[in-house]
Amino acid sequence: MGNLHIVSENELLVELKAGNQNAFNQFYGKYRFKVYQNLLRLVQDEDVAEDLLQNSFIKVWEKRENIDPERPFENYLFRIASNLVTDYYRKAATDKKLQAKLMAVATELYEHIEATINFKESNAIIQSAIEKLPPQRRRIFIMCKIEGKSYEEVSAQLGVSKSTINDHIVKATRALREHFFLSQESIIMLIVAYYFNN
Repeated sequence: MGNLHIVSENELLVELKAGNQNAFNQFYGKYRFKVYQNLLRLVQDEDVAEDLLQNSFIKVWEKRENIDPERPFENYLFRIASNLVTDYYRKAATDKKLQAKLMAVATELYEHIEATINFKESNAIIQSAIEKLPPQRRRIFIMCKIEGKSYEEVSAQLGVSKSTINDHIVKATRALREHFFLSQESIIMLIVAYYFNN
């Protein structure tokens, strides 16, 4: 196939599965930057991100016979890359530097979620954390963060001071962070899933 650049991805995947190096190179050129950028955001280290990128494509080549031409290659590639990131962070249990990186990425992700997430359709992890808050704190958090009410409105409705409301919000937010951090596996999977789907 001399004109691989004009064939469909499905046909190109058939060629890759058969061991066509040219097809492999085309996929590498098309997806390497996107995968690298996601890896870099996850591991925060250019050398590590590059190693994981190369290992991802090595696995693609080594396991090319398992490729299903009927399924999107991007999903297949990202699944391989995300598994490698998960393996990388599993080492955090015995590596302080990796632990620090994991916490940094998790905090960044949490802050992004806190700023942009639609809580009515929120992740089950967040919902679970909210349910574990003390009743009054949970009520105040829901009113302020989910229902979008101001501290003044909540203060008037519940008959508590704005400083008390602020204290509950601060403690609720801290509890949500701790809920993430308590389950390292959940953090890893949440981070990987987020960055490889955005």
